[in-house]
Amino acid sequence: MLIVLTTTPNIEEAETLAEKIVAEKLAACVQVLPPMKSFYFWEGAVQADSEHLLLIKTLAEKYDELEIFIRSNHSYDVPEIIAVRAEKVSDGYFKWLKDYLN
Repeated sequence: MLIVLTTTPNIEEAETLAEKIVAEKLAACVQVLPPMKSFYFWEGAVQADSEHLLLIKTLAEKYDELEIFIRSNHSYDVPEIIAVRAEKVSDGYFKWLKDYLN
């Protein structure tokens, strides 16, 4: 199981992206977190913006398709797309995830 992180500039884009990802069976669950402040280096300077973080729960075999989907549907030129392998997952949750995505 992977947890994929991406950020969006506003709640509307976050919710639209989350809903489409689940509807396309690229993930079984996407959580949209409340606004946060992100500081990052872009175009030669440190930037600071409000963003929403998406926690996307999926299977490793879905990653490539999910990455393409995010890049194609995201408003950023270079969206954050980071996958972290889940070290431990409860049996029931993992079964639910696999049942939906397979």
